[in-house]
Amino acid sequence: MKDGMSETIRLAAASGCACVVCEHGILAPFARIDARDYLRCGDCAATVLDQRLRLSRADEHAHYLHHENDPHDPRYRAFLSRLATPLMARLDAGARGLDYGCGPGPALAAMLSEAGHQVALYDPFFAPDSGPLAGIYDFVTCTEAAEHFHAPAAEFARLRGLVRPGGWLALMTAFQTEDERFAGWRYRKDPTHVVFYREQTFRHLARAWGWACEVPEKDIVLMRRPGEGAE
Repeated sequence: MKDGMSETIRLAAASGCACVVCEHGILAPFARIDARDYLRCGDCAATVLDQRLRLSRADEHAHYLHHENDPHDPRYRAFLSRLATPLMARLDAGARGLDYGCGPGPALAAMLSEAGHQVALYDPFFAPDSGPLAGIYDFVTCTEAAEHFHAPAAEFARLRGLVRPGGWLALMTAFQTEDERFAGWRYRKDPTHVVFYREQTFRHLARAWGWACEVPEKDIVLMRRPGEGAE
């Protein structure tokens, strides 16, 4: 899929650019599709869009305003239950959490609150108060947000720091699968999606962090921080 890769991106890759997801692997040319260049990490297998092609903050925000995430929509709740159900099965009663990247309609937070958990909200566009980022939580959720991260390694470092020892980081994002399907994949076509993960990407990150990693079903990742005194 490397045919047609722009000369600019070839030169950038040849310079040994470190992966923006795992920070250890090297990004190499992967594909040029619809005049958009993508790179692939040889270690964690993440695929990232050339950073020069990202939307401006204003355009990104404008795109999100078209999302229809009604917290009362039963279909949207059913979609989010793919993460909520396995997560809640692992939480103690009355656990305290943070919905990171909650968006304009924080349905997941509502679902978890209805189950008796305490959930704070943070979103850089729709709940920008940074106060909740000073806390530490039994669980942190990040649903349909990681694919928007412009600086994934820094975002994941922040998320890890928000989870108490023994706590959970729960993520939902569509996993990239066969490379042959990448060009036509609807997820790739969203202009705000700039990084794409495989299941092995998250397992690679968890090993690097020393965290446990579960994938209860496709597109759902539950990572657990080691408890106090764990090696």
